[in-house]
Amino acid sequence: MKYFIKTFGCASNEADSERIATVLENRGMKPAKSINLADHIVINTCVIRESAENRAYGLLDKLGKRKTEKGNIKIVVTGCLVGIATRDSSGRLMKRLHEKFPMVDEFLHIEEVGFDNPPLRVDKTEAWVPISNGCNNCCTFCVVPFTRGRETSRPYDEIIAECQKLREGKYKKITLVGQNVNSYGADLVHGKSGFTVHDKNIKPVYVKHLGRQRIPTLFPYLLEEIAKLGFNQVDFISSNPWDFSPDLIDVIARNKNITRQIHLPVQSGDNEVLRRMNRWYTREEYLELVKSLRSKIKEIKISTDIIVGFPGESEEQFENTVDLCRKVGFYKAYISEYSDRPMTAAHKIFPDNVSHIEKERRWKVLEKLVFKSHSKITPL
Repeated sequence: MKYFIKTFGCASNEADSERIATVLENRGMKPAKSINLADHIVINTCVIRESAENRAYGLLDKLGKRKTEKGNIKIVVTGCLVGIATRDSSGRLMKRLHEKFPMVDEFLHIEEVGFDNPPLRVDKTEAWVPISNGCNNCCTFCVVPFTRGRETSRPYDEIIAECQKLREGKYKKITLVGQNVNSYGADLVHGKSGFTVHDKNIKPVYVKHLGRQRIPTLFPYLLEEIAKLGFNQVDFISSNPWDFSPDLIDVIARNKNITRQIHLPVQSGDNEVLRRMNRWYTREEYLELVKSLRSKIKEIKISTDIIVGFPGESEEQFENTVDLCRKVGFYKAYISEYSDRPMTAAHKIFPDNVSHIEKERRWKVLEKLVFKSHSKITPL
């Protein structure tokens, strides 16, 4: 049989698809050159944005028609769409999926694939390396905690072993992947006693936030040990501003092969909007973090994620985001119009009261500022 995997969404989904490919090849299947030549089709879904979800639905409708006409294909759906349905204890969401997509033969929970299955990598020089799965932060706009569950870190030694094997295989670049990579290890550290690796006890790194210690993380240790393996470049995505410790900045600064392009999602430049988003930092703290990064890593470039039209976002609050973008001088920004996602806190408590026309206007303002007028921006 010939298989084809269509992946929607982020780097984590891409990494998941590589492990799915291994499972299929272990069953004796071979990759098809196109989806139209496949007998076994896997759709790895994303529901973070409504547009990504709708693209998956459109593809499934087309495949359903093909299956009705020819009847010789198996359709499997996995990823975030199945994750959120699996975690619905009432069973209503999974029942709805079966009713809406009768052409689907199997709804596969991605966690059934597991990290025990090594990824089948097509690229022989660059590799995704998942280090954690899930998220504990519960931003009000985000459905990830419902699709992937609570954050779970892969064993430290297991990640190092995979990276060593990649280095021996002449891979030049690796990207460490997680929904929040810089909180890696919080679930591995018990109390303040530390964490033992290679017969050495290391103390977890805490980030001071709003006057308190925020979270124990092992990410600075993991990142530095991987950097010392000798890759040309070590990248990571995605990081969270409130877990970006001074220790992590120092690790990046002293290891020249760690990326100088840091993705640091801000989402909004207004403190009240950040509070409603349940983002645990202020615009002032974000700007201080940017200053710290630039003071220690001179060649750094910072990219970000921004949501425009979050419920209740006024024109003045949007202008605060515009002002922050001018101050930072992002080299790249992934700007999205707020998308109301079922099961999120924002869906339950905030009316989606910014019009589509206004969201689009704000998107264009930021797009022009970040992408077309970058040379006119004076960074901090």
